[in-house]
Amino acid sequence: MNSGHLLITKTRRSRRHTKQLLYKMFFVTFVFFVPSRYAGLEVRTVAADNARQIVEEAQKRTDVKSQRYEGLLQVFDAKGKISDKRWNIDRLGAHGDSRAVLRFTAPAEVKGVAMLIVNHPDRASDQWMWAPAVERDRRIALQDRSTRFFGTDFSFEDLEERDVNQYEYVLIGDDAVDGVACWKIQSTPKEAKSSQYSRSLVWIRKDTYALARIENFIKDQVVRRLAYSDYANIQGIWTARALEMSDLRRGSRTRLSLGNLQYNVPMKDEDFTLQAIRRQ
Repeated sequence: MNSGHLLITKTRRSRRHTKQLLYKMFFVTFVFFVPSRYAGLEVRTVAADNARQIVEEAQKRTDVKSQRYEGLLQVFDAKGKISDKRWNIDRLGAHGDSRAVLRFTAPAEVKGVAMLIVNHPDRASDQWMWAPAVERDRRIALQDRSTRFFGTDFSFEDLEERDVNQYEYVLIGDDAVDGVACWKIQSTPKEAKSSQYSRSLVWIRKDTYALARIENFIKDQVVRRLAYSDYANIQGIWTARALEMSDLRRGSRTRLSLGNLQYNVPMKDEDFTLQAIRRQ
C-alpha cells in the first residue's frame, strides 16, 4: 500500500494481480476503547495523587465477558477526501487477557479479510491476517505494528488491548476535555521495545472513569491523538460510540463509529482461532 492508500483490484483482473495486492496488505498498517461501568451509581472516591489507582479503577469498570459491534471507518485525508470501510468485531475476554476477530464487510475489495488478535497480560499481542481471495494467513511481525492499518490512521498496535500492569503512570494534574473534568495521566511502557510510542498522555473522566483522550508520543513529538465522544449507557456501561484518531504528521484523521454494540454476548473459545477465521 503506497502513500497509505489501499490499492483496489477489480474482480475482472487476474487472480495473480489480486494475490500480489493482497500480499502487500499484510505489510500496511478492536479497536481500542474503554467504556465505564456502574452507570447511575455513586462514583467511588480515588486518591487524586495515585495515578495507578485511577487507571486500575477505569480498567475495573470495563471488565466484561465479551463484546460485539459493527464499525464504520471513515478516513479523511489532508485534502478532505473521504473513504469508508466497514467491519464487524467480536471480542472474548477483556483487557490484557482477550481475543478478538475483526472482519471487513465492505467495500468489496476487502470484504472477508479478517484479523485475529490475541492479547496477553504481560506482552504485546499476537496478530494474524487472513485473506480469503488467496486463501492464506500471515502473522503481523512486531516491527510492523507501527504501520497504518488498511489506509486508516490507526496502526496495528492501536488495535491492541493491554493490561494496566504493562505501564508506569504519573499523575500530571487536572484538565478538562469538552468541558468535562478529567485526570491527566502520563503512561510509559515498562518494556520500551513493546511499543512504537515513547509515552502517552491519557485523560480519564472524573465522573465516569471513561477515557476522553489519548495523545501518543514518539520521543517529544505527539504523533497520534485519539478522541472519544458520543457516550451512552449500554447495558450499564458508559461507552464512547465515536472515536477519532488523528495522525498529526500526515494531517489526516479516521473516525470510527460503533453500531449495534452488545456486551456479554455468548461466544465460544473455538471461534477465536486461525482455523475458525479461515472457515468463515
